[in-house]
Amino acid sequence: MMSKVNITIDGRQITCEEGEYILNAARANGIFIPAICYLTRCSPTLACRICLVEADGKQVYACNAKAKDGMNITTTTENIETERRAIMEVYDVNHPLQCGVCDQSGECELQNYTLEMGVDSQHYAIKDVERPIRDWGHLHYDAGLCIVCERCVTVCKDMIGDNSLKTVPRGADAIDAEYKANMPKDAYAMWNKLNKSVIGLTSGEEMLDCTGCGECAAVCPVGALVDTDFVYTTNAWEQEKIPATCSHCSAGCALNYEVKHSSIADPSPKIYRTSNEWNYVSLCGAGRYGYDFENRDVTKDEAAFAKAVEAFEKADTIRFTSTITNEEAMILQRLKEERGYKLINDDARIFRRFLNDYGQISGHQLYGSDLKATHDANFVVSVGTALKSDNPNARYAFNNAIKMNKGAGLYFHPLKDPVIEGIGKGVFTAYHKPLREEAVLYLMLDLFGDKEQMPKEITDYLASFHEPRTITVEETIKEKVVEKVKVKKVNEETGEEEEVEEEKTKMVPKKVSKEVEIDYNRLLDLLDIDYDAWTAFMDKNLKKKDRFALIAGPDLYTHPHAKNIARLLATIEKFTPFSLVMIPPLTNTLGVALICDLDETAGDYVVGYNAPGDFVLSALGDGDLDMPAMNQQEGTMTSIEKRVNPTNAALPYGGYELNDLANALGLDAELTVDYTQTLPTKAGFKEVEFDALPNRFENDGTEVRGYALKNVARRTVKDQSVAPIDEALVLEAEHIVYAANPVRQFTAFTKKAHQLDEPAGLYVSPAQREALGLEANAEVRVKTEGGEQSLHLVEDNKIDGPIMCVTTFDPHIKTTELFGEYRFAAASIHKEG
Repeated sequence: MMSKVNITIDGRQITCEEGEYILNAARANGIFIPAICYLTRCSPTLACRICLVEADGKQVYACNAKAKDGMNITTTTENIETERRAIMEVYDVNHPLQCGVCDQSGECELQNYTLEMGVDSQHYAIKDVERPIRDWGHLHYDAGLCIVCERCVTVCKDMIGDNSLKTVPRGADAIDAEYKANMPKDAYAMWNKLNKSVIGLTSGEEMLDCTGCGECAAVCPVGALVDTDFVYTTNAWEQEKIPATCSHCSAGCALNYEVKHSSIADPSPKIYRTSNEWNYVSLCGAGRYGYDFENRDVTKDEAAFAKAVEAFEKADTIRFTSTITNEEAMILQRLKEERGYKLINDDARIFRRFLNDYGQISGHQLYGSDLKATHDANFVVSVGTALKSDNPNARYAFNNAIKMNKGAGLYFHPLKDPVIEGIGKGVFTAYHKPLREEAVLYLMLDLFGDKEQMPKEITDYLASFHEPRTITVEETIKEKVVEKVKVKKVNEETGEEEEVEEEKTKMVPKKVSKEVEIDYNRLLDLLDIDYDAWTAFMDKNLKKKDRFALIAGPDLYTHPHAKNIARLLATIEKFTPFSLVMIPPLTNTLGVALICDLDETAGDYVVGYNAPGDFVLSALGDGDLDMPAMNQQEGTMTSIEKRVNPTNAALPYGGYELNDLANALGLDAELTVDYTQTLPTKAGFKEVEFDALPNRFENDGTEVRGYALKNVARRTVKDQSVAPIDEALVLEAEHIVYAANPVRQFTAFTKKAHQLDEPAGLYVSPAQREALGLEANAEVRVKTEGGEQSLHLVEDNKIDGPIMCVTTFDPHIKTTELFGEYRFAAASIHKEG
């Protein structure tokens, strides 16, 4: 861990980490240094150069210069001001004067810095060249507006891991040579680079091939990159930004719904886009584009409400999803306590069961770490999760650890993933067979466990996998070679030059094979890992690693041996240097698991809340009584970070809410958020009113949203043992399907969003489609031990290998009929007709 140092900026002494960039240290302490190209969580590009400062008498770039103890920094001198003004003049050369209609006008950093630097005249000029507008699917790129700051390139690489953008030549004329001699050097260097480049695609295709997060448009300081759906629809300053929490996956990302009236003729509010505090948190494509899932044009239908009350009077069971607030979960729990309902939510019940098993060994209710620790780690392991689709923010943290911390990562999963592989050479992907997850965790214990502290039965069991093996290795040696060469020499007797033969010795590299005895770990065989590739990676990438993080995912919670896996995770947390974070399956699954006492089987009459039932309450507008969607509610949700985050209503809702039904059934609360301060303290919640919850980030990136759950202590069990691996337990079949969604889809609410137009069905890799002998978009019959479904076949280049994915976001596909609890199943695949 880096030590703290004291530095002085403009006479003010501050404390920061040794080696921290000066610009970040200044920002964290509210000191302004201008910068266009640099993003707080990314690597510096030195594209704009206006962050020039003087450090200990020498001019440096604040985004790239690192803090040293005692350093004295001045942010502004006469020369620096001259450079900055010249740089801004250069940025304004040939920049289109269309601020009146530009989508970024009012939030444009080029506007802001031009004013800040006092640019009121222009000293530079060059002939412009054509820079055509490009439509890249969900993104609109206007190269004429682009200032080539490279923030889009940097965030795509460092934060997201897609590596989909790059700078490409634009074919401009060379800058007049006189400028080099006459203008400030940094301004000239910046202009020379700017004049040569525009942004292009790494794929070389016409359409952007990425995971569609839109983060590049979010960070664009001008109007060059804009979401295609937003182009020329409204002015930025007209919109009201309503702070909220994303309700799709369990990341609980902070976002703003940007709202104004629908049109001159229609005054009703409409969400035009979402935005995020991109210096502190990134959004995935679902959060960015999945915003218009509201239940519109609903009024209070008294007859339908009466039927709902009647249904509750008749019912013995409430089935619901985790796409609800903590307050709604509390209402359901109160109804259970008052009226004896069974509460059915399989995702939350299974997750709670897993946490209970984990807590018996760990001694606390919740996993001990969070994604920030993953982001800050330099060695990360992911197991039991299709990371890019289960929780994109966890994938970003995995990528960040590798890209920003010069780290390394191990990715264990049966489904081959080109997106994870694309992160770079710092990732080792181990594609094991389904049901082998226990072997992964034992391998982690064997590699990283403290053998002196671990129970003897575990160390003995781990030792049983080790055996001596003789392998043939190839190595390069230096071999002495003597060769005869002809050289010209002067004959001493005759004085004439003549050719003579001499022997010359040199060392030549030579490859030789030899047999060596190694300590072989048979766990590698169980995980289908090549010994040579594994050894080479670990030898290279474990050096100097001191911050370890483990991400565990939903595949583990439904595993037939989930209880043992939970105990293994707790054991890893106890006896290895890994910090542990678990991915809750969906939206507010963690909150529901902590608040509700959940049942395994339903009764005779079921009321469904966004779930199947004899009477259905639906925020999708397709049930017996309408309910508000999550973007129409106030309340809180509990995230993967173990934070209780507030969300606000972006759009009005005119119908009945769950709280109205609860009051009709005997409870008494004026508003749903009256339950916020009643959330169970025994589960780690706090007695805080909703309106008292903060919702912001500090300058240094500290998250001040809601509050962190208390990690309640649990009583451990006397038997701390873990079970051995059942080596016969493995899923092998000609065809295997996996219950998982494509990137950007999670639930029926993301399906409803108009910009997230992915089809539901059976997702296959291009290679697998060819292996099946099926054309794209075919209709197929998928049959498993649990049932069968007719599905639309979708070719997806974001997966690879033979395993196929059955989507879960479309409620018309009865995924539960194909799978048991575990997410993988053997299947037969046949073309329909």
